[in-house]
Formats: sequence, C-alpha cells, structure tokens
Amino acid sequence: GIFSYTPTHIFLFSLVLGIFTMALLANTLMVLLIYLDTRLHTPMYFLLGQLSLMDLMLICTTVPKMAHSYLSGRKSISLAGCEAQIFLYVSLLGAECFLLAVMAYDRYVAICYPLQYFNLMNWKLCGLMAASSWFLGAFDGIVELAATLSFSYCGSREIAQFFCDVPALLHLSCTDTSTFETLIFICCVVMLLLPLSLIIISYTRVIITVIRMSSGEGRHKAFTTCTSHLIVVGMYYGAAMFIYMRPTSNRSPTQDKMVSAFYTILTPMLNPLIYSLRNKDVVKAFSKVLGKR
Repeated sequence: GIFSYTPTHIFLFSLVLGIFTMALLANTLMVLLIYLDTRLHTPMYFLLGQLSLMDLMLICTTVPKMAHSYLSGRKSISLAGCEAQIFLYVSLLGAECFLLAVMAYDRYVAICYPLQYFNLMNWKLCGLMAASSWFLGAFDGIVELAATLSFSYCGSREIAQFFCDVPALLHLSCTDTSTFETLIFICCVVMLLLPLSLIIISYTRVIITVIRMSSGEGRHKAFTTCTSHLIVVGMYYGAAMFIYMRPTSNRSPTQDKMVSAFYTILTPMLNPLIYSLRNKDVVKAFSKVLGKR
C-alpha cells in the first residue's frame, strides 16, 4: 500500500480520489466530444481521443483496486488480478509512449507542412500508427508478463507497491533475474528512448519553423502548444525512465511508490487539461453539446 490511516494520509487518499474522479470525467468527456462533434473528426483529435482512452484505462487499472484495499483493510490481490494489472499497466504505458511520438509527428507535419497536412497525415496512415501503438504496447505487456510469471516466488509475497509492478515483484523472486533486468532495459530503450528521440526531433523542427514565422500571434500560439506538450512528455517519460531504467540495487520502495503514483495517477489527469480542454475547438464542441442537451 501507499497510505496508512493517519489524518495526513487520509487527506492524501481523499486527494487521490479527487484526482481520479477528475481524470475519469475529463478523459471520458474528451472521448465523447471527439465522437459526437464532426468538427473534431480530424487526425489530431483522433489521436487525442486515443490518448484519453489510454489514460482512462491506465488510471482505472491501479486506483480502484488501491482504494478498495485501503477502505476494506484487505491489502491483497489474487494471482489473476496481479497478472491483469501487469499486462494492462505495461501495455498502456508502452502504447502511450508510442502514441505521444505519433502526436509529435502530427504537430510537426501540421506546423511545418500545413498545405500538405492531409496528404502526409491521411486517415489510413493515422489509423495505422495509432493501431501500431496499441499493438506494440500489448506485445511489451505480454513479454514482461510471461517473464515475470516464469520466476519462482519462495519467500515473502508482500509487494512493496500499491499495485502489481514488475520491478517490485523482482525483489520477491528467488530466481536470478539479471537476464530479465537486461531485457527490461532493452525494452525501455525501444519503448521509451526511441519515441522520446522522435519527439525531440519533431519539436526541434517545429520550434525552428515557429521562430521563422512572421506572425507574432501564430508564433505565440505554436510556442504555447509546444511548451504544454513538452511539459507532459517530460513528466511522463522522466518518471517512467526513473522507474524502469535503474538497477534493482539502487531502488527505494518509497521512491518507486511516489514516482509511480505521479505518472499513473497525476499524469492521466493533466493530459486532457493540457492537450485538449484548453483548446478552443474543444471548448466550442463542449458548448455545442451542452446547447443540444
């Protein structure tokens, strides 16, 4: 678990539930708006809808079980529940890493090649890249789940985490996990560093193009958008690399809990606020839907 029953921790638990509720509502609203409003049926908003769906599933993978354990006092999980958490958590984490890279490419094409946008970012390519993000994430989830379940657990079964996280399970195994740790590191290079490199290249090109813009208003709008996106990317990738790319010997359960809570609970709430709900088109779509109702 992550909370005890002191007044401070009860307050923090209530805060987490508030963040969870806000993330649930914001991401559900984004998915519904993009589905209902035809003006949002563009590649950019389709990708934003996929991001909201991933965030919705990610936060529902960990927080409800954590809340149930805290409120009921039964801090345990079945083997099937643990397997499901590992697969969903790792798959969604990997899928979101690739999707953020696809979204960066989309912004690069939109700002650097606006007249060719619908040729370079057509629906077929957009759908293929989004589906590839889901597929690669699921593949990573299957690999890590299969490897984790192959280990022997012959000692303590108390997981020093508020959900079934792979690094936390490695501490409990009485099998030599060094080969698997190398595999995790390789997976992280592919799932984290490769998409991050593509994001940095895309936004570098975007910033160079923005600096050359003659319109001050256009430059300000583009810079604001890019800065917001890069903040989310920095928080998400930074936290994920901190958890998965450190040696087991350097790990602290308390640090892992805090960082995991940051990017599994807080980031899914921030994504729709930064990427979507500040967008004028989204605000107009929301007003239109409210008007119809």
